[in-house]
Amino acid sequence: MAVQVVPPGVAGGRIILADVVGTVAFVLTAVAAAIEPDVFGLPAVIVALVLFGIGTVAFLVSYGKAVSRSRFDELSVAGLYFLAGGAAPRPVKVRLLAQLVVQTVVAVATASVRPFTSLAFGILVPMFGLACCGLWGAFHGAFPARSDPRASLPADE
Repeated sequence: MAVQVVPPGVAGGRIILADVVGTVAFVLTAVAAAIEPDVFGLPAVIVALVLFGIGTVAFLVSYGKAVSRSRFDELSVAGLYFLAGGAAPRPVKVRLLAQLVVQTVVAVATASVRPFTSLAFGILVPMFGLACCGLWGAFHGAFPARSDPRASLPADE
């Protein structure tokens, strides 16, 4: 039985797919570099830095969207970036958090196997997974409405 990468009928499928593709690329290059650093070291660094760069931009975008939504919804950091408290359906939460765990475990494991090498850049990759969770939460997460939306507006409006 095949597992679907993107759950059917769920919003934000592109975010989930991007997270899976990035994770697979990272795992393949990091493990290959841990086995054969002279051949795969440079591709592993490039993949790690590209994912970190994308993750940094995506994190800032998710933060900006969250700030915008916080005027009308009660957002929490745990709900936004870890999809806690019912912010995401279970299939989305499992897929996104699983990718974050895989990225973290592979980053630590490969950097530990070959310390003081280019594999240390892999430690930056979980920023990508965290940003994907944040993007999904900011754009598609379910958060309760503020009881008084005016409370978050400046006093002069």
